[in-house]
Amino acid sequence: MPCDAELLKTVPLFSLLDDEERAVLAAHVEVRKYDTLECIYKRGDPGSCGYVMIDGSVRVSVIDDDQQEVTLYEPVRAGFFGFASLLEGSPHQTSAVALEPVTCIEIDREDLSNLLRKKPDSGMDMLTVLGSHFHAAQRLVQARSLRNPNEVIEQRATLGDRVADAVARFGGSWRFIICFSLGMAVYATCNVMLGRGAWDPYPFILLNLFLSMLAALQAPVIMMSQNRQDAKDRLRGELDFEVNRRSESEIRGLAMKVNELGDKIDDMERLLRPHAAGGTS
Repeated sequence: MPCDAELLKTVPLFSLLDDEERAVLAAHVEVRKYDTLECIYKRGDPGSCGYVMIDGSVRVSVIDDDQQEVTLYEPVRAGFFGFASLLEGSPHQTSAVALEPVTCIEIDREDLSNLLRKKPDSGMDMLTVLGSHFHAAQRLVQARSLRNPNEVIEQRATLGDRVADAVARFGGSWRFIICFSLGMAVYATCNVMLGRGAWDPYPFILLNLFLSMLAALQAPVIMMSQNRQDAKDRLRGELDFEVNRRSESEIRGLAMKVNELGDKIDDMERLLRPHAAGGTS
């Protein structure tokens, strides 16, 4: 079906083209329609065409290393998909399936070549839009990538955070308790044995001063370590939430596939039922 040049104005990829450039492109591209669950292209198909969605809903997915289907994105109206393989001239690395009746514009390499030959300046306009799309894909990959909470925490830690953790670890260990008890016992014994010549006679007022200063300094340091532990727990919770959300999305995809298989089985049963009834008669 021929494409209307006015339709291209609603497509961000071609929004920077002028009227003459859009007219040149509209003379070559075609409008395609797909039914629900119809495959637009499969992984491994020749990447000779790219698509711009006008109406409907499309799921673009890829098979990961665990041989599981992962949904990359679902283009919205005027969104485009399949252009990476079109520009590279390589087979499609993803699969696109219509989730509902879809109308889209099909663009092949020859269409873009004709436009660039007649309007070379339009190439930079399209590259500008494609560049923003590429950066959005990079942000999506960064958001989806699994992160080790311990590595993230260590990267964010400052020198003060590491000192606070070290003080809290030592202050909350048996080594500190034993060393501190031995030190006080030696301090008290020396002052008692020296009698009147002791630098801190009983009731050890100087020792009490040192202990008060130690407690005053140690308490906020330990609180700093506790606050850092709370931040660790929040980060772990956020990362767990991301994993759970991703798992939920994959479970929904599996449930959708099961429902699709059930619908196809029902369709097969309806098709076979008349033949079975005719055979028995």
